[in-house]
Amino acid sequence: MTTESTKPEEQQAADMSPEQLADDIVKEAEAQVEEQHEHAHEVISEEQERINELELALATAQATVNDQKDSVIRAKAEVDNIRRRAAQDVEKARKFALEKFAAELLPVVDNLERAIANIDKEDEAQKALGEGVELTLQSFLSGVEKFGVKAVDPQDQPFNPEFHQAMSMQEVPDVAPNTVIAVMQKGYELNGRLIRPAMVMVSKAAPAVDTSA
Repeated sequence: MTTESTKPEEQQAADMSPEQLADDIVKEAEAQVEEQHEHAHEVISEEQERINELELALATAQATVNDQKDSVIRAKAEVDNIRRRAAQDVEKARKFALEKFAAELLPVVDNLERAIANIDKEDEAQKALGEGVELTLQSFLSGVEKFGVKAVDPQDQPFNPEFHQAMSMQEVPDVAPNTVIAVMQKGYELNGRLIRPAMVMVSKAAPAVDTSA
């Protein structure tokens, strides 16, 4: 005997009422939609996960790039500082390499100046000798000046303890106190750096007069 469940689908559909048939069609359609929705949701979830992974990788890469950029900037700044310090050291070495050598030459200048000061210019023989010594001194000073050696001769200038060494003080009428009135020995500097202070005599103020008596 043939049951209803074993009838062909076409016969079953023919035996069903229109309402049942419509209901089955709707249910089948809903099932298909639900299945497609679930499939689409799975696809979207996989894509979203992939997007999240890519965004995380991008953020990590950007952080790495920023760190490396900061490291490069710091390294460049450090290199610039090293170069600047090296250039300054080289410049200082160039300027002051002759400091000890120049200091050793200063007594020669002092002796030539003393010789000139002690020459009797009224004596023709000494006068000629004096002229030769003066030419030698001027040539010598001109040579050392090319290397930055300059004399410090503060005659009649205000006393400056940074460049002058006071050997004595004396009252001098009509001269302002703390003025260099005599240079016993010239000072010298090398490229602006003092290598020997000038030995000087300085004026001082007269003692105050007590007018209360």
